[in-house]
Amino acid sequence: MQKLKIPRNHSGITKTLRLPENLVDDIQILADLKNISFNKAVIELLEFSLENLDDEDKQLIESRREILI
Repeated sequence: MQKLKIPRNHSGITKTLRLPENLVDDIQILADLKNISFNKAVIELLEFSLENLDDEDKQLIESRREILI
């Protein structure tokens, strides 16, 4: 018999964001439609945005990241 294994949540950092109300409303609607948390929806949207940056901005982020390491 398989044993239940509950995955750990990702570790995270708390940040306070001030977002326009209409943006929050649209994200909440999306989260509700997809049956995910507001936080998960925001993370998915941000990850998608970062993955789809133009090449110049991606290079700028990579070069800054290398300095921090």
